[in-house]
Amino acid sequence: MSPTLGEIIRNRRELAELPLRQFASMVGISGPYLSQIERGLRAPSDRVLDGIARSLRTTADVLRRESAPEEATPAVLAAIADDPRLTASQRRALAEVYLAFVATGHTDRPGS
Repeated sequence: MSPTLGEIIRNRRELAELPLRQFASMVGISGPYLSQIERGLRAPSDRVLDGIARSLRTTADVLRRESAPEEATPAVLAAIADDPRLTASQRRALAEVYLAFVATGHTDRPGS
């Protein structure tokens, strides 16, 4: 079973060694609200999820994909999301380009 969006957010926050209150302040939300998101009691708005993603140095799309039960996160997207050398906008752009190529379903491999 895939982790929930809240579990992913909590895990990434803990990996970054950020206390809940400090992280909530970085995002611009209250500690109790972040706690409810992490426990799956509330779904974050797009604005809040974008703020959470920026603070975690990833994108909202990557967080959503990681929590999607029907599809596994490709290693390429995970590598993009975890590369500290990239800015948030670079991560978004690379992820969008990768997903666009994958969505076409075309391959240039011999025998394909």
